[in-house]
Amino acid sequence: MTDLHFQCTGVRPEPFGAGPTLLFGLRIEEADHQPVHAMALRCQIRIEPARRQYEPEEVGMLGDLFGEPDRWSSTLKPLQFAHASITVPGFTGTTHVDLPVPCTYDTEVASASYFRALSRGEVPLLLLFSGTVFTGRDGFRAEPIPWHKETSFLMPVDVWRSMIEQYFPHTGWLRIRQDVLEALRRYRSARALPSWEQVFEELLATADAKGGE
Repeated sequence: MTDLHFQCTGVRPEPFGAGPTLLFGLRIEEADHQPVHAMALRCQIRIEPARRQYEPEEVGMLGDLFGEPDRWSSTLKPLQFAHASITVPGFTGTTHVDLPVPCTYDTEVASASYFRALSRGEVPLLLLFSGTVFTGRDGFRAEPIPWHKETSFLMPVDVWRSMIEQYFPHTGWLRIRQDVLEALRRYRSARALPSWEQVFEELLATADAKGGE
């Protein structure tokens, strides 16, 4: 059996992706020095929010995800971040690869809301590996990558912000129901508003005015 060890060596935004993508650097070692002909590698990435401290302004932003702070001892559960896969070329001993991880800026997705709430510091991640390794000194055989293979990594919040700024400069993204979108379209058309920003600004101003009555 192969003896695989995984380590995350860093992360950076993909500069030329079709959509928001992070590149996680992986160091893969086969400690028994069995030749690896190829590897079909899958990776599940989880956020482990209980592994870091939070600033007061971050606590307020995280209320929608975890509730009131006095409940966080039971509500700071892991969040699913992403699934990714890659084919690793053959190697003996150690190899280094980049794992592309597609990301979203959808504020309805828990991981994106979590990232947006953080002002500084690092995001505690757990990378869990699975898949198939093709190996053999005198022939060719397939072995499953054991489910217990994993590694922890602290991703700088600035890396996430840099990626989002690269793909969505000075903007955000909001998903809403189709009927609500159509109602907003009619509102915009009836008032000849030139942008969606002005639609929301006008609605917010109206709500503020009613709240002050």
